[in-house]
Amino acid sequence: MIEIPSDLNPDLVPLAFLLGTWEGAGVADFPGAEKCNFGQSVTFSHDGRDFLEYHSHSWVLDGDGNQVRPLESESGYWRIDKDRKVETVMVRDQGIVEIWYGELADKKPQIDLVTDAVARTAASGPYSGGKRLYGYVKGDLMWVGEKATPEVPLRPYMSAHLKKVVTPEEVAEMARGLGDLPDDGIAFFK
Repeated sequence: MIEIPSDLNPDLVPLAFLLGTWEGAGVADFPGAEKCNFGQSVTFSHDGRDFLEYHSHSWVLDGDGNQVRPLESESGYWRIDKDRKVETVMVRDQGIVEIWYGELADKKPQIDLVTDAVARTAASGPYSGGKRLYGYVKGDLMWVGEKATPEVPLRPYMSAHLKKVVTPEEVAEMARGLGDLPDDGIAFFK
């Protein structure tokens, strides 16, 4: 279920499905880089202004699902206009700044983004642009990213399946919404 916070800027209501902290795992695979499974934590938050704040941290996972080392981090800001056009500014820890433009799909929580501008520091690796698809599917957030370099044409490089993290406060609120339960707890299941 998608909840719309009462203090969310009205312009951001179409992006409300992104709000919260999401965690899960995915696969990274790009020529010249280590193929790996990764864990990821993504947070979309707001402070009442006309943008969502975005933070993502990912880490390499070993065969048992344990964190091995950081993979990449990025942060940025997401906006949407009245015509459902989305614009995003992202900064990556590798020394890359990107401006993305895209669109929220009609009648479904799905966003397609394409880079419009890329700036790189001298220390960053080769990168010339990308595409991303984010979708809210059966209560989960899924995404796939494509990447291009001067040597490698645009191709998928990362994808993940993320589940929403529930805070202790949200659990308490859910419990209050249950109403009166039988004292023994067993009668509830009869």
